[in-house]
Amino acid sequence: MLRRRLITVLLTLVLSGLLLLALMPSPLSVTVSPVRRDHFVEMVEEEGRTRLRDRYSVSAPISGYLRRVALEPGDAVAADQVLFELESMPAPALDTRSRLQAQESLAAAGARLEAAEAELAVRQTELALARTEHDRSETLHQRQLISSEERGRRLAQRDAADAAERAARHAIAVARFELESARALVEVADGKRAPSEQPVLAVRAPITGVVMQRQRCCEGPIESGAVVLEIGDLDALEVRVDLLSVDAVRVRPGMRVVLERWGGGHPLEGRVRRVEPAGFEKVSALGIEEQRVAVWVAITTAREQWQLLGDQYRVEARFILWEAEDVVQIPSSALFRHQDHWAVFVADPDAVQARARVRPVEPGRRSGLWTQILNGLEPGELVVNHPSGRLSDGMRITLDRRSDPS
Repeated sequence: MLRRRLITVLLTLVLSGLLLLALMPSPLSVTVSPVRRDHFVEMVEEEGRTRLRDRYSVSAPISGYLRRVALEPGDAVAADQVLFELESMPAPALDTRSRLQAQESLAAAGARLEAAEAELAVRQTELALARTEHDRSETLHQRQLISSEERGRRLAQRDAADAAERAARHAIAVARFELESARALVEVADGKRAPSEQPVLAVRAPITGVVMQRQRCCEGPIESGAVVLEIGDLDALEVRVDLLSVDAVRVRPGMRVVLERWGGGHPLEGRVRRVEPAGFEKVSALGIEEQRVAVWVAITTAREQWQLLGDQYRVEARFILWEAEDVVQIPSSALFRHQDHWAVFVADPDAVQARARVRPVEPGRRSGLWTQILNGLEPGELVVNHPSGRLSDGMRITLDRRSDPS
């Protein structure tokens, strides 16, 4: 009888233990990462575009006829090199009536020239005769064979003939000008004027650089101020990055910048040259209105290492706000707010089924996925990543090290 009771009690205890184990909650599986001591960089990352610091738009200084532009984008130019040439606008085409009138004007101008030449011959003959009469009158007056009045009359005739001869010469010059003008009009109308005879204005390069864009290539009329070529110096290439205003206030001139993903196999070094004092509104791809600030970065890496980088190329810029060695840090996802302070769940690294313990910590700087820890943790300890709402202080956990960075 006693033996039966003992067996009954033992069976009851075993069943109660099994029932208690069945009702107990199973350990929560969590992912953990070790606290590490390593190089830490606080930075701001943003996409940027390369831009020329100085872009020169070379335009036509006057209205005229543009000759064909041989330069193409990418061609190197030297300072004071001829970029393109302008000539005066060609005369408008003449219709049949105007052409005939021009030819008749040319014939009339030729006739006037012949008449002026004949008039000159007459005036030269009269001048020669007047000079001979004057010389004779001088001899006769010395011998007192003629009066002083006669001598003065012949002197006046000589002077009048001389003036008439000069007037005839000027008339010939005028007739020749008229003839050339009429001949030019006829030759332009007939298309006989050679291009080499046109006066040409050569427009030269203001700097040594590269042709960036060509707005005009073919010959034709062009207005004053119209842009033909844009040139720039790629050695002075910069990077413009539009930062959020909350990030721009942390950036200072002279700050180090790392330029990545520009197409080369290595990052480039740069320095912040200027942070513009005025911001602007920009709508993001998600339709959110953002306040942005333009930040200009000068590339300090030797030009030989980024020769293929051009204007308006995309780059990724990392602004180094602060960096140091041997910094205790954890994944930012491990932090959460607990009783008005920051805390993490710490797991026992030596146990297969450990318990999560809440531990207050003092975070420092943040940089992307990692956060500096000033107090509360030691390197090597395990912290729970992405703690869920089901996790509480003292709860049993199963460690999943698949996300362990080590």
